[in-house]
Amino acid sequence: MHAFVYKSLKKANTYLYLAARDDFSRLPEPLRTQLGALQFVLDVDLVPGRKLALEDPDVVRTNLVSRGFHMQFPPSMEDPMTEDWGTDA
Repeated sequence: MHAFVYKSLKKANTYLYLAARDDFSRLPEPLRTQLGALQFVLDVDLVPGRKLALEDPDVVRTNLVSRGFHMQFPPSMEDPMTEDWGTDA
């Protein structure tokens, strides 16, 4: 299964995977508005065994089949000050 990946130019680190290139018809209008302009970045073959940097390829494939699209949102950033730095100061 192929996926066509676009990045949002409005929302940093937000990517849209589509089952068909440039087929934005299945995107809900409120989501389309939030994403703003989209730039094509990648055509990827989601064959079994394929790994993706931040997404589970099985989830991406399932969403592409059922919805026609998959959204990849930025990873949540944790507060670095909550980490134990090994100091008792």
